[in-house]
Amino acid sequence: MKKAKRMNAFSASIFAELAAYRRERRHLHDEWIDLSVGSPDLPPAPFVREAIARYANEPNAYGYTLKGIHEFHEAVADYYRTAHGVVLDPETEVTYVMGSQDGLVHLPMVFADPEDVILLPDPGYPAYAAGVAMAEAEPYFMPLRKENGFLPDLAAIPESVAKRAAILFLNFPGNPVPALATESFYREVVEFAKRYDILVVSDFAYGELYYDGNKPVSFLSVPGAKDVGVEINSLSKSYNMAGCRVGYLCGNAEVIRAFAEFKSNLDYGIFLPLQKAAAEVLRHGAGFCAQSRAIYQARRDALVGGLADIGWVVDCPPAGMFVWGKIPDGFTSLSFTKALIDQAGVVVTPGHAFGPSGEGYVRIALVQPKEVLRRAVEKLRTSGLFERIVTDQR
Repeated sequence: MKKAKRMNAFSASIFAELAAYRRERRHLHDEWIDLSVGSPDLPPAPFVREAIARYANEPNAYGYTLKGIHEFHEAVADYYRTAHGVVLDPETEVTYVMGSQDGLVHLPMVFADPEDVILLPDPGYPAYAAGVAMAEAEPYFMPLRKENGFLPDLAAIPESVAKRAAILFLNFPGNPVPALATESFYREVVEFAKRYDILVVSDFAYGELYYDGNKPVSFLSVPGAKDVGVEINSLSKSYNMAGCRVGYLCGNAEVIRAFAEFKSNLDYGIFLPLQKAAAEVLRHGAGFCAQSRAIYQARRDALVGGLADIGWVVDCPPAGMFVWGKIPDGFTSLSFTKALIDQAGVVVTPGHAFGPSGEGYVRIALVQPKEVLRRAVEKLRTSGLFERIVTDQR
């Protein structure tokens, strides 16, 4: 059976490859610790679970919603006003998405043609490249380098590329790189987008996961941002509602209107009880987010400190749910990942899976209790792998 040519851009995910490799090695270890997939291991707040159950018990809750309900849109606007000082019109500047990936993959189909360029962070979340492929547009990778604070260098983008660019994707705090953007950088983004008539899409999925009081800047809080862009978020990571597939796109009214029109041809809305529960958590979830931050920060500290103790010094992330670790000399990202699997039974994600500039790093997800993370460090220590690395590099 013939497949569409656009499918040539897709292949098995790195997670499927890692799972297959682990199955081949399953006899090597009695215990496996998987820190590869960034899916929250914690449950939603009790009041959210209760709300879903309560609304799901209503007999009239099972029809099509067709779009985001007003209550949900109002809650998004209330959240942005309280959390970021951003004023949104819930009627014209907010719409729903079935998780942020829904919006990230589909936005290029609305705002890019095959001859257009889409600017992508490198390394970056794979859904960006998937959206480019679906739109049959051309990707341009913007390297995120440590010496630049893992921010893209907009001045390094050739003018010939910028003039063809339709969309600029940004992700701070990021996946896989948990860096933070500054307000001054976002001001530069607004000026750049206005100069070249580019739509800015700020992926803010980790906006509530920050540490040491380093609250991330919302792109929409910067003057002029709504003129050129939108921000997308889901309740998956901040509120542990990954399986609910509920999120929102907000910002520029023209973009929201076009995307909502596109969505009206794709689906029939999000299950009503989920939207109602999402509205409740957006309005009353600040305390829950604070508790989650404390849990993730304790996990971060346990992992980063433990790795340093065995000779693997990695940057301490200021936000997000990942550690972006530079690997020791003498390995590729994939060979190092396989060495951790073979010798310690610990699974991480090789950095090359997130783009060319990801080579030389691995992503470690903070998706296990700190006791399990400490056990992962101990498994790495007793494997002898790092003892040999430290000795070799002296």
